[in-house]
Amino acid sequence: MTEKSRPLTRISPFPLRMTRRALLGALVLVPFTALAAEVAQPADAPMNLSEDDRADLKRISVYLDGIHTMRARFSQVAASGALASGKIYLRRPGLMRVEYEPPVPVLLVADGFWVDYYDTQLGQLTQIPLSRTPIWFLLQETIKFTPATTVTRIERSPGALRVSLYQTEHPDAGSASLTFADDPLQLKQWTIKDSQGNQIEIALHGAVFGEALPNDLFVTPRIHRPQHGQRIVP
Repeated sequence: MTEKSRPLTRISPFPLRMTRRALLGALVLVPFTALAAEVAQPADAPMNLSEDDRADLKRISVYLDGIHTMRARFSQVAASGALASGKIYLRRPGLMRVEYEPPVPVLLVADGFWVDYYDTQLGQLTQIPLSRTPIWFLLQETIKFTPATTVTRIERSPGALRVSLYQTEHPDAGSASLTFADDPLQLKQWTIKDSQGNQIEIALHGAVFGEALPNDLFVTPRIHRPQHGQRIVP
């Protein structure tokens, strides 16, 4: 057994249990941290894949490629322990919407080309190419483990499976670890780590797959200039 395919000891096939803590001061970690002028950490080395590893990656790619739409509630935990929650909508290829609940004044929208980070309190919009974010893998038109994806770790435990990866050409865009319930496979959680090592975990709750999602969910947010103390959600 290789070091990087060792049995898993910490993940669960079920969503995270959230403690009852205040959300004030919650950290919303998004891919825009890659724009910071900090020294990026070196990317993890690719793992040597066994036949069992390749078989599991094939199962995962077939499963994910079959997901065309998803909506779910989510719970987010930062490495600092800060908590946030909200709703997430996904439609492949290229579309995602993440709505945070108050007091986090953030809306994230992937419109097929850009990921839009909208501060609903300040009325500020920041954009970064979708291809330079850790979520690119889940939003591809066809999901496959090709040389464009570097797999760094596969972890297993009874009833659960996790794979860690990053975009081969853009390791500085961050990495993602996808956690599945197994037998049958079901996406339950993902962990995003930016190039400075900052990390969040996002657990899905009550996910619904295959439901039609309207186009207006994925429209680039319009910039509003709220009055003092006003919070506007597009």
